[in-house]
Amino acid sequence: MPSRRSFLMSAAASAIVVPRVPVPPFAEGAGRALRAAAGVADDRPPEALAEDETYWGEIQRAFDADRTMINLNNGGVSPTPTHVLEAMIRDLRFTNELPVEHMWRVLEPRVESVRRELAREFGCDPEEMAVVRNASEANETMILGLDLRRGDEVVVTTQNYPRMLTAWEQRVRRDGITLRSVRFDVPSTDDHVFERVTAAVTPRTRAIELPHITNLTGQVLPIRRLQAFARQRGIALLVDGAHAFAHFPFTRDALDCDYYGTSLHKWLLAPIGTGFLYVRRDRIASLWPLMAAPKAMDADVRKYEEIGTHPAANHNAVAAALAFHRAIGAERKAARLRWLRDRWARALLAESDRVKVLTPLDDPTRAGAIGFFAVEGLDPGKLGGWLLAKHHVVTTPIVFPEFSGIRITPNVYTTRDEVDRFAELVASAIRKGIA
Repeated sequence: MPSRRSFLMSAAASAIVVPRVPVPPFAEGAGRALRAAAGVADDRPPEALAEDETYWGEIQRAFDADRTMINLNNGGVSPTPTHVLEAMIRDLRFTNELPVEHMWRVLEPRVESVRRELAREFGCDPEEMAVVRNASEANETMILGLDLRRGDEVVVTTQNYPRMLTAWEQRVRRDGITLRSVRFDVPSTDDHVFERVTAAVTPRTRAIELPHITNLTGQVLPIRRLQAFARQRGIALLVDGAHAFAHFPFTRDALDCDYYGTSLHKWLLAPIGTGFLYVRRDRIASLWPLMAAPKAMDADVRKYEEIGTHPAANHNAVAAALAFHRAIGAERKAARLRWLRDRWARALLAESDRVKVLTPLDDPTRAGAIGFFAVEGLDPGKLGGWLLAKHHVVTTPIVFPEFSGIRITPNVYTTRDEVDRFAELVASAIRKGIA
C-alpha cells in the first residue's frame, strides 16, 4: 500500500495545476549584504580575511541579532539570517491558506531540491541523504535502527552527547547489549583518542558511536582513521556530526563514513528543527527507521522521513541557508570562526597562568569555533551567571565529571568587539573576583 508521502509525490508530479509560491534565493537585504561583502573580500585568502571587520560587518547585516546581549552560545542553536527566517515564514503563511494543497502538494515535494543540495555539499548521492529534524533524530535512527543481539557490545566515549548515551542505555535495558565507555584526555592527540577507542574493542563489538567534534571542548576526532579500523573488523561506526557540518570544510569522502547525523540549525544557520541523516546506500536496507515505513521502502533513504505530518516550511528554508553558506565560502567561514576563538582564548591565556584552555588551538584540523576554558579558583557556574546577570553575556558553563569550565561558541554574526568585551570581563574577574 503506498504511503501518504509517495501518494503526494506522485500527485505533485502529475498534470494537476496547483498554486505556486515563488522562491527567491535571497531577500534584497541579504543579497545586498553579500554583494557588499564580496566587494570587500576581493581575492584575499581566508586567513587574511578572517580579521577584516569591514567584510564581516557586511555579513552581520544579514542578521537581526539582539546587540543588547553578547551571544556566545551558538553551539546549541544559532540565529538564522533574516532572509532564511522570512523564507520559512512565507511558506508557513502559504501553508496555512490551504494546508492539504499548499503544504502537501506544493511545498513538500521541494524537499527533493533540499536533498539534492545537501548531498552536493556533503559529497554523497542524494539517494543516501535523508532530511530530518535534528541530530538527535538522525543519531537515534542509527542507534535504535541497528540489529543487535543480547551480549553484543557497543563502544562509546564519555564525551558522547548525553542524549545519545541515553539511547544506548535504553538498548542496554531493553535488548541486553553491553556498553563499553572510554575516556580520553582533553586536549589530546589523534593517536591518544584512536588508542583509547580501539583498546575497548573486543570480538563481541558490533558498533562504535563517536562525535565528529565534541560538544564540550570542540576537539575533532580522527574519524577516517577509526572508520578504517572499524570497517576492517565488520564493525558499524556511527558518527554524530551535530557540531561539524558547515562548521569547517569536509566531505563524506574525507571521512569515508557509512553513517552520519547532524543538525542544520547550528553552523549552517538553517531554521530550528532541521538536520540530515546520511546512510551509505548499501547500508540503508539493514538500518531500520524510527517510525515504520512500508516494505517497499526498505532500500529507500526516504523511509527515515516517514514521521507523519510535519511542516515543509522548515526544511525547505534549508536551501536558502545553504546558498548563504556557499556565498560566504566554507574556508572563509572556518577561518573567521577560528580567529574569533583564538582572539579571546589567547587574550585570556596571556592574562593569567590560572587560565586553562582545553581546546586544541594550534592545529586547524583539530578544532573550530568551539572553545572551552577554565580559571583556577573561579567556579564556572558562578562566572557564567555573573557574565549573564551583570553584563548580558551568554555563555555555556559546563560541570562535567572529568573537567569543568565554560564553553564559548561565536558565529559569523559575532563581532570582534563582542569577543574583546567578553575577554575583558573575564580578565577583570580574574584580577578582582566577581561580586
